[in-house]
Amino acid sequence: IGTVIEPDPLGRLRGNDNARRTEIAHFDADARAVLDWLTQADNVAPGQLGTFGFCLGGHLALRAALNPGVKAAVCCYPTGLHNGKLGRGVADTLDRFGELTAKVLIILGSQDPHVPPEGREAILKALDATGVDHKTLLYQANHTFMRDDGYRYDPVATDQAWGESISFLTEGFA
Repeated sequence: IGTVIEPDPLGRLRGNDNARRTEIAHFDADARAVLDWLTQADNVAPGQLGTFGFCLGGHLALRAALNPGVKAAVCCYPTGLHNGKLGRGVADTLDRFGELTAKVLIILGSQDPHVPPEGREAILKALDATGVDHKTLLYQANHTFMRDDGYRYDPVATDQAWGESISFLTEGFA
């Protein structure tokens, strides 16, 4: 099951505005509702739930993985993860890493101003401190480097990151 939504500038602006105004509890409730629905779906293999997200969605993919039953999470340049910026309020995501049972893949760009070096360090420190089964990949790339219609697009890093993501999920769901 999956849906691809093509990016468009006006939609992005509306989406960013809506995200800023959304309560964190609402994000979490939406994730729980989707996971509950997927667990009941006939075409979803039992015990094979994963999350995958980019930017704000990378942060939300990790929050969704705090739910029991999520086996793997791929989080690409997850904004706000290191500093708690998410919607309306302050997210406690880093503090809740100890609840994670999912394997986690974090994909970052070394030139990403939204997840700067100190932010990357905070994420890795929290993952290591809680013993979460994780892998972190750092590419010499900018924020949104996997978005093929943007000026920050890096095709080489993107191909590598997609290959790593597929391998990670294949192993995670084995």
